[in-house]
Formats: sequence, structure tokens, C-alpha cells
Amino acid sequence: MESLTLLLDGFASAMTPTYLLFALIGVLLGTAVGVLPGIGPAMTVALLLPLTFSLDATGAIIMFAGIYYGGMYGGSTASILLNTPGEASAMMTAIEGNKMAKTGRAAQALATAAIGSFVAGSIATGLLVMVAPMVVQIAIAISPADYFALMVVAFGAVTLVLGKSRIRGFASLGIGLFIGLIGIDASTGQERLTFGLPHLMDGVNVIVVAVGIFALGEALWIAMHLRRRAPEVISVGRPWMNRTDWSRSWRPWLRGAALGFPFGAMPAGGAEIPTYLSYATERKLSKHPEEFGRGAIEGVAGPEAANNASAAGVLVPLLTLGLPTSATAAVLLAAFQQYGIQPGPLLFDNEPALVWSLIASLFIGNFLLLALNLPLAPLWAKLLLIPRPYLYAGILVFAAVGAYAADGSNMGLYLLLVMGLLGVLMRRYGLPVVPVIIGVILGPLAEVQLRRAMQLSGGDPGALVASWFSIALYAVLALAFVVPLLWRWYATRSGSSDDRDAEVKEPVTQEHGR
Repeated sequence: MESLTLLLDGFASAMTPTYLLFALIGVLLGTAVGVLPGIGPAMTVALLLPLTFSLDATGAIIMFAGIYYGGMYGGSTASILLNTPGEASAMMTAIEGNKMAKTGRAAQALATAAIGSFVAGSIATGLLVMVAPMVVQIAIAISPADYFALMVVAFGAVTLVLGKSRIRGFASLGIGLFIGLIGIDASTGQERLTFGLPHLMDGVNVIVVAVGIFALGEALWIAMHLRRRAPEVISVGRPWMNRTDWSRSWRPWLRGAALGFPFGAMPAGGAEIPTYLSYATERKLSKHPEEFGRGAIEGVAGPEAANNASAAGVLVPLLTLGLPTSATAAVLLAAFQQYGIQPGPLLFDNEPALVWSLIASLFIGNFLLLALNLPLAPLWAKLLLIPRPYLYAGILVFAAVGAYAADGSNMGLYLLLVMGLLGVLMRRYGLPVVPVIIGVILGPLAEVQLRRAMQLSGGDPGALVASWFSIALYAVLALAFVVPLLWRWYATRSGSSDDRDAEVKEPVTQEHGR
């Protein structure tokens, strides 16, 4: 009941003209930039992060929430019309959505994506209201050792879920932890990894790292592989759905929301797994399985709902524990930190007006996005006609201006270039970029919690596994590493046994043949 009262207070704050304007600007910017091919919500927020320095914290966070949701809405448009998902979680939407568009049903695909996103986003935000205060009560009781274990699980989960190789995932995480250590050690006052440069004594600005890795790195990578041929954009009418489309979509919307929120809320979750599960579930339950691969509307409705429900779920560990479980959440954490606000168990007590205004703005942003996306879909589609050279040249300009504004010196531009080149090299050699951002943000926090745990225990390492909570977390992490290896070993062994059996049976068959 207390949560409902606080949420109503949040609505009273978020419905003021100023914050409504911030929410509207956020969803417009997020949708416009998210529509553009190759630009996902994480890159959108990172690119626009430095532009909000002059805003108050609540207004800026509300705008970022609008950019976050708007980027996901816009990403579905690019996936459906161009078959170019901005991030891995939109791949399932592209599979069936683009097939629908090519058969003249682009309007229906965009409509079910927009309405499904609204339904799932609203349900998931309601669950956020109920779940977040309960997680806070648990989080307040955990010790520094437990909090360190939680961060270790987050590190492990990122390397497991993202990227094609665990070794590459750990390498990427190591790069992020290395960057996070640059600066002055808060405990000893000694310089670390500054290479004699006074500018690095304060560390590397997280905003510069995010903009460099995501925006500049992506722009340079695309420029290196730029195709001169203009993209083929499918014409779009006004999005609409007939009765059959509604009857085939509403169940996938609900199932997608049920899958997306729990995975997003888990510290080891994210949006990729629930979208895959949603697509597989809808394919199995559909009365028209023959349409999958040719443009089944359920294959758009379910994954898109799961994607947006997980977006709200991601805010649970971000707000209550300070743990980002996705690229966009990592950039949002940087947005909080630029205002001196650290998400975690005390956030709901220290900044209740900001938190509940943010949650209320999610409901408002969802409604604004639905109202804007349905009638303006043809207009958003025309943004896809922007030539790629102009698009990425503009990104470079915004990235440079943002880095200079964040750092306030020419050194910020040099660091931006270094991070951009690092992003290009990581893409070239298949290293996932998200673990770098999470390592930069969570690395120093994990170090603080580890030192607190050691100080409280008098230097006894056994204190790190002294509680059932930390033991359970490490056990889950170990299982997450071991089970796939055992499964792969079992599959290889079974395959080898089948091959030996086939070799044994073959001479018998030949003998009978003779």
C-alpha cells in the first residue's frame, strides 16, 4: 500500500509540464535515433548522455528513461523494415517482422510490435512497483562480502551471456576492470596506471568510455565496412490490425511479458534469452506453425513483448542493487553517477522523489510511445533514407561534443579517440563491448566492498564465503560455468558412441549384402 502511495506521488511529480516535456523529448529522441540502422538503445543513451548536464537529476533521468524505451520501440522499426536489428534482443523480431514487411504486411508487423511493447511494458512496470521494494528490504540486510559476491556473479553472468566465447568475454571484462582502476587509490592515495599523466589521476570518465566504445567505435566500424548502395526501405501505410491479427497477438503479448520481466530482473539476466524463448514458445504453441519463417505475426508479438518487459525488469537490479545487467543499464548507471547518485539499497530512502517519479514516467512514456508510434510510423520509416555517411558523420560530431562537455579538456577528446579505436579493435576480434562498460563501472565498487569485507574480518578470506547468501551465489555461478561444459562433454561423448556403433554395424550390413 505504501508503494502505491509513493507511486501516486511520483505521478504528481512526473505529470508536471516540465517533466512531461522531458518525457516527450526523451521518447521522440529515443525513437528517432533508435530507428536508424545499427544504433541501439545503449548507443542512443550514451550518445545523448552528455547533452543533459544542465538539467536537474530528476528531469534528466526521466528523459533517459524515455530515450531507453523509445530506442527499443525505434529498434523494432529498423528490424522490421530493414532486417537490421540494433541489438541482439531484436533479432527475433527481425526474423518474422521483415518477412511480414516483404509480403505487404509491414503495417501489421509495426502495429503488433508497438501495441505489444505497450502492453508488456505496462505490465512489467507494474511488477517493478511491487518487486523493487521487496528486493530493497533484502539488499539492506546483506553484508559487504555478500555484495561483493553479487558483483562477482554479475561479472560472470556478463561473460557467459554476451559474446560467442567465454575467453573473449573475460578478456573484455579484464579491459574494463583495468580502465576502472586508473586514477588514485581511495584507500592509500597512491596513483595507479596513470602513466605519469596528471589528467588521469581522477580516472577515466565513464561517459567518455561509454560514448567512445559504443558510439565512436560503432561509427568507425560501420565506416570501414560501409556499403555505397542505399538501403531498400519498404513502404509503410498506417499501422493497423484486423480481428484475426488481434486474436493471434494478445496471448503472445502476455506470454512475452511473463518471460521477459523475470529474466530482466535477474542479476544474470538480460533481454536476449527471453526473446529467444518467446520465439520458440510461440512457434511451438501456434496454430499456424507453417507460417514461421515466412512472416508469422506471433513471431513478432511475443519476442517484442519479451524485449520490452525485460527492459523494465532490468531496472530492478539497477535501482535496488546498483547492478547493470545490460548495455543500456550500464549507461543509465553512468547517468545516475554523473549527478552523484549511486543506485542501490539506500536509493529508495535517499532519493524517493526521483525513484518514484522515474517509475511513474515509465508508465507515461509507454503511453506516449504508443500514441506516437502508431500514427507516425511512416514518418519514422523515412528516417531510414538518411545516407549512412551523413548519419555517422553526425554521430562523430555528437560524440566529440559530448566527450568534451563531460571532460572539459582536450584530453577528453584524446581519450575518446583511444576508446573509439579500442571499440573498433574489439569488434574486429569478436570481443563483446558490454563487459568493458560493466567492468569500468562495477570494478571500483567491487573493490570497495572487498576491502570493507576484509577490514571487518581482520583480513580473513574465509569471510567472503561465511554466509549462506554468498555461498549460494558462488554455487549458482559455478553451476552456470560447469553445466554447459558437462553438457557439451556429454553431447560429444554421445556423438562419438553413435559413430562407433555405426562403424560396428556397417560391416554386418555389408556381410548380409554379400
